[in-house]
Amino acid sequence: MEPFRVHILGCGSALPTLKHYPSAQVVEVRGKLFLVDCGEGTQIQLRRSRLRFTKISAIFISHLHGDHCFGLIGMISTFGLLGRTAKLTIYGPKALGPVLRQQLDVFCQGLDYEVDFQAIDTTAEQVIYEDRSLTVETIPLSHRTPCCGFLFREKPTLPHIRRDVADFYQIPVSQFQLIKGGADWTTADGEVVPNSRLTLPADAPRSYAYCSDTCYLPELKRQLQGVSTLYHESTYGEDNVQRAEKYCHSTARQAAMLAREARVGQLLLGHYSSRYEDEQVLLDEAQKVFPNSRLTDEMAVFDV
Repeated sequence: MEPFRVHILGCGSALPTLKHYPSAQVVEVRGKLFLVDCGEGTQIQLRRSRLRFTKISAIFISHLHGDHCFGLIGMISTFGLLGRTAKLTIYGPKALGPVLRQQLDVFCQGLDYEVDFQAIDTTAEQVIYEDRSLTVETIPLSHRTPCCGFLFREKPTLPHIRRDVADFYQIPVSQFQLIKGGADWTTADGEVVPNSRLTLPADAPRSYAYCSDTCYLPELKRQLQGVSTLYHESTYGEDNVQRAEKYCHSTARQAAMLAREARVGQLLLGHYSSRYEDEQVLLDEAQKVFPNSRLTDEMAVFDV
């Protein structure tokens, strides 16, 4: 199968620590790289990850809190210094547009590439990006400022050719695409070989949901039903559930409850409060509800 991975660049929350960087991650899908949120230090983390700056085709910003976007203008500037010429599309809340334009005018005059800002409606579920193999749709969230998550979905692929059968019937490679599309094969003797004998089922499409800052929203289980991997903020443990409610965040247990109700494949925890020196307590709380929960950490890579 083609790669579908999540590279964690930062999984801390607003208050800087020596342990974690602010929110940023790269979603790698079939050779394409997408940056999701861009907190301070994202460029350094990209260097450490050895992911190529020039391969990032789009940036998705969930909301306008500094730990999710303070690194954006520096990233844009560095793209220019590296000689980027390909258009860069940035998706984010409407309010990001004028701020970004002002920063570009002050810090990034004379770029040799186009910065295309696309305002998104954080209150609606809608496809905001699409190519031949992938769609990205928004996930409305509830935070102290307009905020949304992002759902990356693979498009269905074609069946696989059974090479042993194809070789037995000496089927030319030039006919494989037709067979993948459902055609049978007729031999020189007039024997019809049904498509079901010539192909194996296609790989099941994979999906990745990124839910950044949000209070617990049980209703998300509908949109997230059956996703392969869910990243959900887990800023606090149950010892701070009132603080989570006050600041519109979630606990690790609440993230696990959503993962269980949505029947996701695996849950990734992140956006840890600086008050936790050891996030094991968050993992323990989550795994009691949803066993296939995992802690994220800088430079960790997860297969979707």
